[in-house]
Amino acid sequence: MIIGYTSGVFDLFHIGHLNLLKNAKSMCDRLVVGVTTDELVSYKLKKAVIPFSERMEIVRGIRYVDAVIPQETMNKFDQWEKLKFDVMFVGDDWFQSDKWKLYESQFNEVGVKIIYFPYTKGISSTLLNETLQNLRK
Repeated sequence: MIIGYTSGVFDLFHIGHLNLLKNAKSMCDRLVVGVTTDELVSYKLKKAVIPFSERMEIVRGIRYVDAVIPQETMNKFDQWEKLKFDVMFVGDDWFQSDKWKLYESQFNEVGVKIIYFPYTKGISSTLLNETLQNLRK
C-alpha cells in the first residue's frame, strides 16, 4: 500500500486545491492531508478566512481524501516521522527552492519520493481574498 501525504491551508477552497488532491490520490492508495492550523497560518502574518475546524471538514469531505490531520508545524519531516508516508505531493512553486532541496535530501535518505504538481495558474486563496476585499470597497 502506497501512502501519500500533502498539506496546505486550504482556505477559500478552489479548483487548484481540488486538482492537487485529485492528482495526488491518483498516485497513491491512501491519501493523508495535513490542514494548517490557524496558529500556524499566522506565521505568514495572515489569517485564514475559513476557521480551521471548517477547513478540516471541507477537506475531509473531498472524495479523494482518506484522512485529514492538523498540520501544526511547517517541518514536513516531522510529519513523516509520525505518519511514515511513501510519497509527498507539493505544488511546483516550491520546486528547486532551498527549503525543498533540503527536504528532498532528507526524504531521499528514507526512501520517500517528492512529486511536484503544476501550480494552478491564475487562482489562489490569496488572490480570491484580495478580489473579495476589492469588491467590498
